[in-house]
This record gives sequence, structure tokens and C-alpha cells, in this order.
Amino acid sequence: MVLDGSAGATFPYGSNPQAAPSKVVQVVNSTLTTSFSTSSASFVSTGLAATITPLFSTSKILVLVNASAMDNTASGRQPVATVFRGSTNLASGSGGNGLALVYNTAGQGQAPLAIMVLDSPATTSATTYTLNIYNGNTAGSITLIASNALASMILMEIAQ
Repeated sequence: MVLDGSAGATFPYGSNPQAAPSKVVQVVNSTLTTSFSTSSASFVSTGLAATITPLFSTSKILVLVNASAMDNTASGRQPVATVFRGSTNLASGSGGNGLALVYNTAGQGQAPLAIMVLDSPATTSATTYTLNIYNGNTAGSITLIASNALASMILMEIAQ
């Protein structure tokens, strides 16, 4: 890396004086240590959220979520999960679309919930990403599990 008062930091093989393309510029991590339950039929925030302030408006943000979910009522509920950037659902389309679906017909099983999505926020302002879930199958409640294991979200800014 070369520091230059007029051009900033220059990285080898990069044409941008601030960051080489396709390089991870920064990483933000957040964890949730308490369980979250809901019977909502529309997306609600689980409390798992992370905020990143991109250095470049052209950067992409890679969002990684690792958690687990379960049906509290042993009757085949469907926890549907997605990531929101502010009020925007990052799942394609609109309405009740999610990025992950956990389905269990055999009872109160706990299942892994993993999401990976690449976003283009086109901003250098602080940007918050939130894990949201809803019950996709009639009444009853579902739980995002975090009491026995951490639910985590990692944000990576990737220079373009």
C-alpha cells in the first residue's frame, strides 16, 4: 500500500486510488443473544441488525446471516426470513417474499437459517440491515433461536 497526500491510499493492482476493485474494505459484525418469537403474518424485525457506513457509493455490501428458527406449536409453521436495508426487503419481488424458508412438519424442530445476499446500496451514508421474519403458515408462533447459540450478521463492504 502506498500513501500519498493527494491521492489517498493506493493498493497494488487497483486503479481506484482509494481501494482496489473486489477487495473487502471493511467488516461489521452483530450478534443477538436472546430469542425472538412472533406470530405475525407479515415481516417483523427480530432485533438482529448491523449498521455499516460504506466508504464508496459504488461498493457492494455482502450480508451474511447465521441463525436458527423453530415452530413453537408442533404443527408445521413456516418461519420465512429476509434481510431489510432500511425499509427495503432485499428479497426479489415484493410482499411476503423471503430469502430463506424453514419448514418442519414433524414438530418443534429447530432448523438452521442461513442467508447470503449481495446488495448495492449506492450510498456513503450509514446503512442498517435487519433480519426480519414472519410466520408463513397460519396462526401460531415461530421463534428465532439465540438463547443457546448466537444469531449473527456480518456485513462486508466490497470495493468495486
